[in-house]
Amino acid sequence: MATFKDFRNQIKPNWCPGCGDFSVQAAIQRACANAGLEPEQVAVVAGIGCSGRISGYINAYGFHGVHGRALPIAQGLKMANNELTVIAAGGDGDGYAIGMSHTIHSIRRNIDITYIVMDNQIYGLTKGQTSPRSEVGFVTKSTPKGSIESPLSPMQMALSAGASFVAQSVSSDLKGLTSIIEQGIQHKGFSFINVFSPCVTFNKINTYDWFKENLVSLDDIEGYDPSDRNRAMSTLMEYNGLVTGIIHQNKELPSYQQQIPGFSEQPLYKQSLKISEQEFEKLMTEFM
Repeated sequence: MATFKDFRNQIKPNWCPGCGDFSVQAAIQRACANAGLEPEQVAVVAGIGCSGRISGYINAYGFHGVHGRALPIAQGLKMANNELTVIAAGGDGDGYAIGMSHTIHSIRRNIDITYIVMDNQIYGLTKGQTSPRSEVGFVTKSTPKGSIESPLSPMQMALSAGASFVAQSVSSDLKGLTSIIEQGIQHKGFSFINVFSPCVTFNKINTYDWFKENLVSLDDIEGYDPSDRNRAMSTLMEYNGLVTGIIHQNKELPSYQQQIPGFSEQPLYKQSLKISEQEFEKLMTEFM
C-alpha cells in the first residue's frame, strides 16, 4: 500500500518560503495515501498561477492547463477514465475570475472530481494585484488607493449553485486539511474545497496570524449539521465565510455519471470504438 512518500517526486517546488501551497501539496499527498490510492490511480490537473505548479510536484498523472481551464480538463479526464481519482487545483484568480463560469457549471453538474482552490486573496505570480477575493480597501499595485470592489464569497456561491460537498480549511492546519481532502476524494460527486493559503510575499494583511485570530472551526459550533443546507448558508453569513470544516455535504445527490442513461462503468479507453456496418448505415440514415 502506498504511503504519502510514494506521492513525492524529485522536483523541488519553487514557491516562496512559507507559502501555504506547500501544506496543500503535502495534504493532497497524505490524503491520497490515506484513501488507499496508488500514484497511478490519481491525476492532478492545475491551471495558471503559483498554485498551478502543483500538478508537477506530485508523483501522479499531472496536467498543467491554461488559465482558468483546469476544471473542463479535469471533467473530460474523469468522463474518459472514471477509474482515476481526479483532483483539480488552482488559485482564487484561476477559479474565481477567468475560470468562474467553469467553477459554477462544474458544481451544478456534480461530476465526481475534487476541486481545491488555494485562496491567498491576491495575484501572487504576477507580483501582487487584487483578486476577486480581495477585501474592499485592499491596497495593491493595481489598487493603490484601495480596492472598491466587494470580495466574492465562494462558499455561499457554491451552496447557491447546489454543491454536494463544500468545505474550507487553512494551510496551517495540515491535519484538518488532509482530513477534508480525503473526505472530498471519497465523496461521490463534485467536492469543492477552498483553502486559505497565505501569500507571505505580497499579502501582508491576510497572514497566518490573521487567520488564527479570525477563523472559527465548525466543530466548535454546537449542533452544527453539514447536511442542513440552510444552516450552512446562515452560518457562513454569520461568520462572514471565515469558518473551517465540512460546511455542507449532500450524500443523496447522484453524480453526473450516475444520471447518464446507459453510462458504462468501463472506462472509455477500454471500450471498442468500432461500429458495425449495420450500425454505421443506421446512423447515416438518421442524418440524411
